[in-house]
Amino acid sequence: MEAFDVVIIGGDMVGLALALGLNGCGMRIAIIEHVPQQHICDLQKAQILKISAINTASQALLEYLGVWKTIIQKKVGCYQCMEIWQKNSLSYIRFDATEHHLTALGHTIDNAIICESLWQQVKLSKDIAFLRKHKLKKIFWGEHEVFITVDNEQMLTARLIVSADGSKSWLREQADIPISFWDYEHMELVAIIRSDTPHMQTAYQAFHSNGMLACFPLHDPHHYSIFWSLPTMQARRYLDLEVSNFEKELSVALDMRLGFCQLISKRQIFHLIGQYAKNFASQRIVLIGDSARTLHHLAGQEVNLGLMDVAELMGQIRYLNTEGKDIGQYFYLQSYERKRKYHTILVVASIQRLKQLFYGEHPMKKIVGDIGLRLTNIVPGIKEKLLHYALGSNDMPEWLVKITANSSEII
Repeated sequence: MEAFDVVIIGGDMVGLALALGLNGCGMRIAIIEHVPQQHICDLQKAQILKISAINTASQALLEYLGVWKTIIQKKVGCYQCMEIWQKNSLSYIRFDATEHHLTALGHTIDNAIICESLWQQVKLSKDIAFLRKHKLKKIFWGEHEVFITVDNEQMLTARLIVSADGSKSWLREQADIPISFWDYEHMELVAIIRSDTPHMQTAYQAFHSNGMLACFPLHDPHHYSIFWSLPTMQARRYLDLEVSNFEKELSVALDMRLGFCQLISKRQIFHLIGQYAKNFASQRIVLIGDSARTLHHLAGQEVNLGLMDVAELMGQIRYLNTEGKDIGQYFYLQSYERKRKYHTILVVASIQRLKQLFYGEHPMKKIVGDIGLRLTNIVPGIKEKLLHYALGSNDMPEWLVKITANSSEII
């Protein structure tokens, strides 16, 4: 029987980031992943549409973990400006990084690049054991530790077990943590497009009466990753639409701001389902990433929530370990749970407010939406608050805020 301090179930992005964040603090860490890590990275590379808009809070964490320099050397997109408007409207909001003393508002990165960079760094650690090709078979919660049996009958113990095994988490189910579901009644269509005009490192987001269309610039000056939230029937129609017709409808949906848009990848659609665990922590177990919640993708930014789960949890565990406290006690883990639930609720509320403001055909909604966009763009203070929200500044744990405060950038 092998003893560990923390066992992380799931070797994808958030699991790897947490293991790396706990590296070097005197604890033994294990990651259990039944899919070989190289296979995970290969699969993600094959699915080129798994792209996320990484905000500056997540960038700060990745810098702390020592992988950002590796990531940024790859073919990643960067956006310094963002324009948000309502379809067929003259009102808009424009954010510009230079106005706020930032080098960028965010980066558009293939998830596989982040995963691969984290994995390469994890492999260098002597404190992290990676149990490949193994599935959990049994788990038993004791008073002072968790007893784990994997499918080759190997037995492990841990003071804390972390569920990073996704939205269909086996571990969460074994811990009897209930979840709530809701259907957004929308699907997200994702694709890579080529525009007539160069993107000039500008992202675009258009609100329609029945959904939202976002375009984030990629490494190529004419390429964008699109995230199009649509009612289910319409999303399926666009998926099957002849390419030339799809390109026309997409260009019009963007009010021709990008010129004519050419589809250069396959189209994929994903059902947007909300999921929320009743507990983000319990005795000797913590949930992070999609295991804790899945929400509306918000233009590929759901990864940022998961990475801030990691930042909060690693800060808590490091502090408890330094103070000689039991890292698996729910009494101490409640601080993590409270903070992450709070930020999750903020995102849920924001999604609901956007739907109430922009969705629907009522003329008054369009007028109110236009006025709201115009006021946001010109009234001092409002745009700055929205920008801090988009950058993830309000979601950062205190220890990460202190680190970034020494940076020349204002986050």
